[in-house]
Amino acid sequence: MQIIPPALERLMLALSELPGIGKKTAMRLALNILRRPPGMALELSSALAQLHGAIQLCSCCFTFSENDPCAICADPRRDGSLVCVVEQPGDLMAIEKTGIYHGHYHILHGVLSPIDGIGPKEIKVSELMARIKSGTIKEILIATSSTVPGEATASYLIDRIQGTKVQVTRLACGIPMGMDIKYADRHTLARAIESRNPVR
Repeated sequence: MQIIPPALERLMLALSELPGIGKKTAMRLALNILRRPPGMALELSSALAQLHGAIQLCSCCFTFSENDPCAICADPRRDGSLVCVVEQPGDLMAIEKTGIYHGHYHILHGVLSPIDGIGPKEIKVSELMARIKSGTIKEILIATSSTVPGEATASYLIDRIQGTKVQVTRLACGIPMGMDIKYADRHTLARAIESRNPVR
C-alpha cells in the first residue's frame, strides 16, 4: 500500500538530490510546499523553470549573471587592476557582503582535485592567465578556501603567475572574531601566526 501520494514522493525525491538535503529534510520541505497556497508552488516552479534560461556566465569573470558583462565587471567605479580569484560564485557573494572589496573577480568554478579527475583544464585557469596577459591587472588576490584542494589550487596559481609583472597576494586566514584563542586548532593558530600583519 502506497502511503505517500506519487506526486508528493516525486517532489521529495527531486529535493533530496540537492546538496545538503537528506530524505527527512526533503519530506519537511515538500510537506511545507504542499501546505502553502497553490500560488506559492506555481511561483516556485516558475522561478525554477526560468532559471537556466535567464542566467549565463559573465564572459569576463565567469560569475552567474543575467547580463554580460555582469554588474561588477561593468561597474566603472570598480578597480579593474585588482582581481580576486575565488572557487565558486557563492564565494564572490560572501566577499561582496563585507562591503570592503572594490576590485574585480575571477571564478574558477572548482578546485584542483586529481583524485576526482579535476585538473587545470577543468577549471578556469587558462582564462585567468589570458586576463593576466592582457596587461591590465596589477594584483591577483587568491581567495581559495583553506582546504587541501583549495591550498593546492592556490599553490598552483602562484607558480603559474610568478614570472609575470602581476603581484600575487593571498587571503589571510586565522583566528575568527570573537573566538577564544585557546579553542583554536593548531593549524588555524599556525596560519594566524604566519599571516600576521604589522600594527599600523
